[in-house]
Formats: sequence, C-alpha cells, structure tokens
Amino acid sequence: MTEDMTTKESPRLSGWLSALLFFGAVALVVAVIMWIYPKGEVEAGAIDETTTTVAPEVDVTLPAEYEPVPLDEPIAEAAEVILPSVVHIQAAGGVGSGVIYGSDGLIITAAHVVDGQETVRVRFADGEQVSGTVLGTVPDVDIAVIEVDRNGLPAAAFNVEKPRVGQTAIAIGSPWGLVSTVTAGIVSAVDQTNCGALTCASMVQTDAAINTGNSGGPLVDRQGAVIGINVSIFTETGANDGVGFAVPSEIAITYADAIVSGEPIETAFLGVEGRDVEREGQAGTEITNVVDGSAAQVAGLQTEDVVIGFGGVPIRGWLDLVAQVRAHQPGETVEVLILRDGQEIIVDATLDVRTEDVG
Repeated sequence: MTEDMTTKESPRLSGWLSALLFFGAVALVVAVIMWIYPKGEVEAGAIDETTTTVAPEVDVTLPAEYEPVPLDEPIAEAAEVILPSVVHIQAAGGVGSGVIYGSDGLIITAAHVVDGQETVRVRFADGEQVSGTVLGTVPDVDIAVIEVDRNGLPAAAFNVEKPRVGQTAIAIGSPWGLVSTVTAGIVSAVDQTNCGALTCASMVQTDAAINTGNSGGPLVDRQGAVIGINVSIFTETGANDGVGFAVPSEIAITYADAIVSGEPIETAFLGVEGRDVEREGQAGTEITNVVDGSAAQVAGLQTEDVVIGFGGVPIRGWLDLVAQVRAHQPGETVEVLILRDGQEIIVDATLDVRTEDVG
C-alpha cells in the first residue's frame, strides 16, 4: 500500500524544472554583472579597449595670398607727379603755398601770400627749408615770384590751354598749415569773374576743397600739369564751401615771366566806362564813356553801345568786362561783340597799356 501511494515525478515536468532553474541562474549572474558594472561604464570600457577615435575630415579653405591689381587712379598718379614741385611758404602774415616753375630756383605763388615782403621761408616737399627772395608781384592778377638759391629743382609742367568745364581738378598745398595736402574735384567754370579788394580777374572756378594756406599752390589736371594758381574762395563761413578760384596758367606764366625778366608789368586797357544793363533780353555792359585816343575810340565803340561779348567770352555786366580786359595783354587785338540799335556788331580793338583805373 505504501508503495502504491508513492508518487513519481513526470519526466516532462522534471525537464521543465531543470530548464527553469538553469535560465534563472543565468539571469541572476547577468543581473549581478549589470549591478556591478553600470551600462555606461561597461560600454565606455569596451570602447576604450577595442576602438580608436578618429576626428572627422574638415575641408578648410585658407585665404588666398593678396596680390595687388593695378587700378586706374588718375588722381593718385597726378599727385605723385606734382607733389615734389609744391612748396610750403611761411610769411609774416601767415602760411601759403607755391609751385616750382623754374628748376633754377623760381617759384610762383599768390601776391597776397607774400604781401609786400622782401623775404619768406620756403619748405620743400622733402622737408628742407630755405630763405626765399620775393622778385616781384602783380596784385592785379594776384601773382608773385619767389627765388631761392637752389638748382636742379623738380619744376612743374604748365598746361596753358583753357581747361574744360567738368574735367578733373586737383588742388595741392598747405591748408591750415597741413603741408602736401591733396584735394580733388572738377573745373566748375572757366572765364569766371572773381573780384577782390584790388581788382577783378578772369579765373578758373573749382569745387576742389581750397582753404586758408592753399593760396599760391597749384590746381592741376589728371596728368599733374598746372592749369591754375589757387588764390581765393567764396565763402560765408570762412572755410571751404566748394567755390574756389585759380588764376589760369597762361596768365600766371605770362606775368611770372615778366617779373623774372625784369620787364615792366603792364596790363591791358580798353578805354571805356560802363554800367550793368539788360537790353532786348540781353544782359551786358552799356558804355557810358569812351576815353579819347583809347583803343575803344580807335575801334569805333560809342556810348550807349552794349558790350555782350569780349574775346569770345559772354559779358553779363561791367565787372565781367573788366576781368576779361585784364585777361589779355597790351597789343592784343580782341573781338568785341556789341548791341547797337538792336543789331549785333563785332568790332576789333587793339588793347592799350592801362594807365588809369578804367576798363
């Protein structure tokens, strides 16, 4: 009975139990390992022991080496040409500028810069300073010549042709004492009347910045050739307002040559007096008096004639006529365009030497 009641395990149940015990043991081992070595540490240890880290390739483009490309810089090129010929002038009344026009020591400047002095200090572009002697002045056109005891100086080239309105104009000088300063603009007008304390003259007008200290310095074209000598500005502030005036090179050279040669300084004389009028819609100068024996009388000019042109330049008033007469030399024959009895007439006048303060 006892043997009959004895229970035996089923072989199938015994197999499942063995398998369950085996996998349970494996799971316990794995759990112990994971508890001792957290996941991150295991992976980190594995990477350190079995792999090599390689930085990713980066496509780096280095800046190209700078290679200067020749540029069209006419102002810079003109400045390089003229700067060695420009001087700084120290006079009793202040500072000004000048330009070498004779390699043997001749310098052109403005008459008001030297202001009646016999000597001034001249500083060249290389910094050398010397004493200069004032050879002479022509206040009527604001031109003077200084001589220094030097030879082989870099004389500037002068372009005596009338400049074109709108062309490049470059001023070089010592504005406010700042030597070798370059400013640029254009020729704003030619044959422009500019009246000062002593006279009226025909000038080149420019918007290149001109300030105190520029007087006597050159106004040059894009080749670096002198087209005028800077002498004044129009301003309501005392500083540059973009309206500057220069004596045309032709006039400056004519009077400078006369000073150097010792010739008498003569200015032209037409021999009329006049007033501003507008007749038949045309502005001009009505002749109110003709001087006996003058160029005007010989040419047949009469009172009440209205001068509207002189030497091909329009005349809009009395000061224009004065300025244009001063722009010519005694002995020149000039065409004078007039209105007479409603008709335009051209007469030729051969200018005299001025001996009194009339046109």
